[in-house]
Amino acid sequence: MTFIKPHFKLNKKQRNGAFYFLLAILLLQTLLHYISVPSTVVIHDKELIAFTNQVDSLNALKREKSRKKRFNPNYLTDERGYLLGMSLAEIDRLFAYRNANKWINSASDFQRVTQVSDSLMKLFVPLFIFPEKKYYTAPRKNKVKVLVKKDVNLATSQDFQRIHGVEEKLANRIVNYRKLLGGFSYNNQLDEVWGMSKRTADNLKNNFKIYTLPVIHKIDINTASFKEVLSIVYLDYKTTKMLFNYRDSVGKIANLKEIKKIPEFPVDKYDRIALYLRAK
Repeated sequence: MTFIKPHFKLNKKQRNGAFYFLLAILLLQTLLHYISVPSTVVIHDKELIAFTNQVDSLNALKREKSRKKRFNPNYLTDERGYLLGMSLAEIDRLFAYRNANKWINSASDFQRVTQVSDSLMKLFVPLFIFPEKKYYTAPRKNKVKVLVKKDVNLATSQDFQRIHGVEEKLANRIVNYRKLLGGFSYNNQLDEVWGMSKRTADNLKNNFKIYTLPVIHKIDINTASFKEVLSIVYLDYKTTKMLFNYRDSVGKIANLKEIKKIPEFPVDKYDRIALYLRAK
């Protein structure tokens, strides 16, 4: 066993270190034994439970008082509805109904609107108070200011000048363009007046309307002269030349819609051009 002894033999310094280590452990154990940790969490839990119980008691008392108090269901508040046991969805249905200016006139009306259960209705019926006068929802009649529009084809320059944005020069141009057209056939022909802004044109269209369509003498495309066709406000020299070249190529235009097939023909203006042309 002599070879084991050197491993367990301690010098003086090592023995002192071991002694102090053991002494520290004993002191720590003694402190833990005599010093107790305060149970703050338990105290807080007890306070919270007591507070919760107090709130529940107050709510129960408030609910009991609410169930004994009679009321008009048309003026039920969300707090009272909650205390009476209604769900948020049921309360919201009642508010939406009242916001639409509709009235609850009976217990059956209340259940139909709110969709509360039959068991809850048994509690509500003794509490309801309805006024003797029945309220019915009447359709709201909004006072609409009727704007009497004038006939754009009979209006004078002075009539046009009464519209915001229309000065004397522009009013005269409207009258002259109407004369050139032979009368307005479409309300949006006002947009075509030179110098007319979109806002001003919209103001005019809001105040004027076509009541009487103009009587326009249509020119026969197969017998008309070049000059007669060129005089149409929607045709320029190039387009007129297209029409006559096509007429010469087919001999006779049987249907005016044929001209829409002409290459480079302004198809977007066809409805306007057709006001002044015909094919016989």
